Amino acid sequence: MASEATPEQLIEQARGGDPAAVGRLLELYRNYLKLVARSLVGAALRVKVEPSDLVQETFLKAHREFGGFAGQREHELVAWLRRILARTVADQVKHHRRMGRDLLRQESLDQLLERSDTAVHRALASHSASPSNGAVRREQAVLLADAVDRLPPDYREVFILPTLEHVPLGDIAARMGRSEGAVRMLWTRAVVRLNEMLENQK
Repeated sequence: MASEATPEQLIEQARGGDPAAVGRLLELYRNYLKLVARSLVGAALRVKVEPSDLVQETFLKAHREFGGFAGQREHELVAWLRRILARTVADQVKHHRRMGRDLLRQESLDQLLERSDTAVHRALASHSASPSNGAVRREQAVLLADAVDRLPPDYREVFILPTLEHVPLGDIAARMGRSEGAVRMLWTRAVVRLNEMLENQK
């Protein structure tokens, strides 16, 4: 782990003309952007598009536009990527005008993205341990999103659905064919597993 380049080093390498550095840099944020996109699509826009497709399109745009990124730190890069994601979602809304028009009259896409991103940070941070001292320099929500992605599928869904998409436990139980008590127990185990992964992160 110590030999891995930091985001700031990868930014510098990418600016220095290393074409592989941009790809390696963007991959650090796939899981985080997927959670933000899932929160937007699942809870608000209801657009018939997969979050992973939105993230892939965001990465393609980020590759093309990287020369225009003026920041040097990870938090600046994360904010830049979120803005590209917002534009990508806006492009999808144009193709789903009937579903998106009423929503966009009530709330701008930037406001939606900010609310969704805040929800991701708050939800992850409130249910998970802090990263290790060695990881403090990294964006906490990014590290936590990576941990969520490493959960077993059932644990991951039972964590994301109530936390980010605000699906009631009863509905989750019906989807999964389990009792509410079993779903609650699964959620508790997911949180415990998340904490274990983050505590072991060095």
